[in-house]
Amino acid sequence: MADKYTAVWVSHSSMGDFLKCPRCYFLHNVYKDPKTRRKISIVSPALSLGSAVHETLESLATVSAEKRQEIFKNPEKLLEKFNLAWSTVSGKKGGFAANTDGTPFEADYKARGVAMIERVAAHPEPLLEKTIRFGGAKMDAGGMLPNFFLSESENIILCGKLDWLIYRPVDDSVHILDFKTGKNEENADSLQLPIYLLLLDRLQKRKVSGASYWYIDRDGKPFEVSLPTVMESFDRVMEVARQVKKARDTAAGDGAKFLCPQGLAGCFACKPFEKIIKGEAKYVGVGEYNQDLYMI
Repeated sequence: MADKYTAVWVSHSSMGDFLKCPRCYFLHNVYKDPKTRRKISIVSPALSLGSAVHETLESLATVSAEKRQEIFKNPEKLLEKFNLAWSTVSGKKGGFAANTDGTPFEADYKARGVAMIERVAAHPEPLLEKTIRFGGAKMDAGGMLPNFFLSESENIILCGKLDWLIYRPVDDSVHILDFKTGKNEENADSLQLPIYLLLLDRLQKRKVSGASYWYIDRDGKPFEVSLPTVMESFDRVMEVARQVKKARDTAAGDGAKFLCPQGLAGCFACKPFEKIIKGEAKYVGVGEYNQDLYMI
């Protein structure tokens, strides 16, 4: 029976964890520290860089197109936003440490972030178009991400958020714009766009006319990518969601039943979380979503 409080919640990140390693999925998405009753998560320079850049750019969606034009006329204002966002991930809380030669490791990542913001400021056209905020009215009282029952009969909920939605008044449609801050391109098998499409199809009324990735670490403009159909998206996402649901039902809360494909030796995905369990990681505080944060 459908019940939001007992349902299995799936998202792009949680299903990605599961596909990499079921043990990683358990330790990151299910396990709670017996002492704090909080889930555990890992901070890293790459994640912190992405977080600061995304926070800076996504904050622009909260102001009018006219206000955005004013901000881009004075790029220093955008850099001020970035510096403020960076202050929340600076130091150990962002996973930063000193290089062995004494050069500040953090400074290298911050410089990359500044370069990304400057690149967007020099090519602001996609962010000057009309935009629609997705999530505000759909966030429920508990501050949950946009979500819906992927399957009521199987009690599975899909949740997620989007970086940016461009509004196209010519046909009253929306265009997905996703900011990429890493060096690698999104895998063609990624569930990200199928998940975005399903969320938009279910939770807002406008048709989705397209999608683009913007690799802002290297490119001055986004490039358009093909979208699957809603049915194709549902089939692909549901296939993985059912695997997650089955694993959780089979394990019945026993973490030992979530096995790493590499065996007891572990893999690149689960080993860092195992270090936390063994007390071999440095605790850095409580994160935005009330999880215990560690630096490996």
